Amino acid sequence: MNDMTKITAATITGEEHWTTKSGDVRLFLFEKYAGEPNASAGIILFVHGSSMAGQPTFDLQVEGRPDSSVMDWFARRGFDCWCVDMEGYGRSEKSRDNNAPIAQGADDCLAAASYIHKLRGRRPLYVYGISSGALRAAMFAQRHPDLVARLALDAMVWTGDGSPTLAERKKRLPEFRTKNRRPIDKAFIHSIFERDHPGTAEEKVIDAFADAVTALDDSVPTGTYVDMCANLPVVDPGRITVPTLIMRGQWDGIASFDDLVAFFAGLPNPDKHFAVMPGISHASFQQKNYALVYHILWSFFAQPTPIYRG
Repeated sequence: MNDMTKITAATITGEEHWTTKSGDVRLFLFEKYAGEPNASAGIILFVHGSSMAGQPTFDLQVEGRPDSSVMDWFARRGFDCWCVDMEGYGRSEKSRDNNAPIAQGADDCLAAASYIHKLRGRRPLYVYGISSGALRAAMFAQRHPDLVARLALDAMVWTGDGSPTLAERKKRLPEFRTKNRRPIDKAFIHSIFERDHPGTAEEKVIDAFADAVTALDDSVPTGTYVDMCANLPVVDPGRITVPTLIMRGQWDGIASFDDLVAFFAGLPNPDKHFAVMPGISHASFQQKNYALVYHILWSFFAQPTPIYRG
């Protein structure tokens, strides 16, 4: 077994990549690794949520905040770290006339995984998704279990029952259905941190996050909002056969505890874990307790493969 606890002092490299899907639809990927990219610890694909692209979420740099970038943190521990901008977000294609629903995001995950395999060698990926990114990642794993070694689902919702955030969002469902994109600004990003339990994130981090998100996008697709308000459930836990971690912030308003426990109970693989993260609301990596989040995720991805199954 590899020693995945070792922290390397090697220089972290960031590389930009592009791939295509559906013929000529361009998707932007970003990679970080320490030393050489052929990481012994494995390859992680990070999948972003409804209102922000990949790099602001997973490679946020904040002065005076140690290990602010989760990609840097995992790269130092031997992982080859990737994120992909879904179609309609960040630097990926935005010209097509569609609202980028969750199923399309699962297609984008497949396009990213296929590109990574061609470049870095074919082996199952460690996949982390947050919020609607968790639904994209779950659908990707449901469709392509052979491509996923371990699946981490953070701030996910299954049926939507008991979700105060979705109850409020549904009031605007008719509006979201009439257009493919919705505007975002810095005030909207700040509202994400105010709606559940104010005080769980530092103001300087929220400011840096808002700056990074709005530098890339002033609007984002409506498809995930429509799916989460009107079309849940979009994934079936009984068809997700890979080892899975459910991560729920103590104060997260997107999914009720009971909703996620029911989802967890339906997962067939006995290698499954449920973590409640104290002091966390919705955007886990931007919270004051982000070090706790990193540790929970690392312990799952670094877990030895069972050698006895009974």
